[in-house]
Amino acid sequence: MNHLLITKPDDTTSVNGKDVPRLIFAHGAGAPMDSEFMDTVAALLGQYGIGVIRFEFPYMHQRRESGKRRPPDRETVLLDSWRQVIAECRGREKLFIGGKSMGGRMASMIADEQSVAGLICLGYPFHPANKPQRVRTQHLRQLKTPGLILQGSRDALGSREQVQDYELSPALEIVWLEDGDHDFKPRRKSGFTHRQHLETAAAAIAAFMCK
Repeated sequence: MNHLLITKPDDTTSVNGKDVPRLIFAHGAGAPMDSEFMDTVAALLGQYGIGVIRFEFPYMHQRRESGKRRPPDRETVLLDSWRQVIAECRGREKLFIGGKSMGGRMASMIADEQSVAGLICLGYPFHPANKPQRVRTQHLRQLKTPGLILQGSRDALGSREQVQDYELSPALEIVWLEDGDHDFKPRRKSGFTHRQHLETAAAAIAAFMCK
């Protein structure tokens, strides 16, 4: 996989006395690997000593080169892209995979197959927008890989009220960001800020990776 973007960790090399592994972090359907959201999360994780490896799916790389918007690649292409970057990034460190929205969903579909240390999804798209009947959880019911989902409580692709009724694997843990939307942005009246939610997400990820 070409065009990897690696965010090196800060001087910190451990959390709670344990070595920190690496996270391969994939973008969502509409924004590239260096979007503000992706940059911020990678930087926050770097403060915990976590190295973050980002990459772009073929359609996004083509959009970067041509300047023309393209729809996401077919699922088979997305999954093969994930397999390729995992193969290139394996090393001595424990390897976690995950991503924002679509990137996290694709990672969840191959986590067991790839025998990674864990799965991290930020804003999991439990269903398409305005189509709550099309639930995307079948593979999550049997998931064996330890997983962490960070989710805004009013996410239009899976709110707390909706997700609490889903049958999910006991290997999955969900951390709810109060009043957050799909990008974790809360409304002003909630008393929270977007930055607070991103910092909470980063802290939860670091703790999960260093259990």
